[in-house]
Amino acid sequence: MKFYDCSMAPNPRRTRIFFKEKGLDIPTVEVDLFGGENLKEDYLSKNIWGLCPALELDDGTVISEAPAICSYINDIHPEPPLFGTTPLERAQVISCDRHMENSGMQSVIYAFRNNFPDFALRGVGGREGDKTIPELIDRGRNGIRVFFERLEKQLGKSEYIAGNFYSMADITGLVVIDFAKFAEFEIPQENKKTLAWYEKVSARPATQV
Repeated sequence: MKFYDCSMAPNPRRTRIFFKEKGLDIPTVEVDLFGGENLKEDYLSKNIWGLCPALELDDGTVISEAPAICSYINDIHPEPPLFGTTPLERAQVISCDRHMENSGMQSVIYAFRNNFPDFALRGVGGREGDKTIPELIDRGRNGIRVFFERLEKQLGKSEYIAGNFYSMADITGLVVIDFAKFAEFEIPQENKKTLAWYEKVSARPATQV
């Protein structure tokens, strides 16, 4: 296998953490997203969608999108079970992971991408020609605020985001929070449950990638 990575981007980091939690060391190819390498023909011939990360299998098959890559790896390397061990747990992990993406990651992307000069004509990931929209910066900032409020409530229900076990949802939540720092957002100090959870998950050795 070969992993197409970008060390500075959040979604590839989600996948790297997942690999490390599984004890896997997969060869990587660095893709310069900020320089637009993902929009060049060499990369598009591997992943027509122009997004990163991507996983190329030994037979040339390419899987794109972090959740799909992680689901595939989880199926062929089931231990530790980062999507739970029952159908209900799997559904809860996928649900919470999607909320981390849609409520958290997307809000940070709005706030960051529309305020980053290098993306002036790349307002949408994976393509060129879309001007950034300054009004979306405020939408992103408000979304981050709501994300932190809801995450605090979610962590009032269980030890980890999707239940009383560490999962893919925690990996995504951690990466969202670390990415939010680029938009100058930190966990509110009054969010004690989130702060305690963050300290615990960020201390895991696999997150140091």
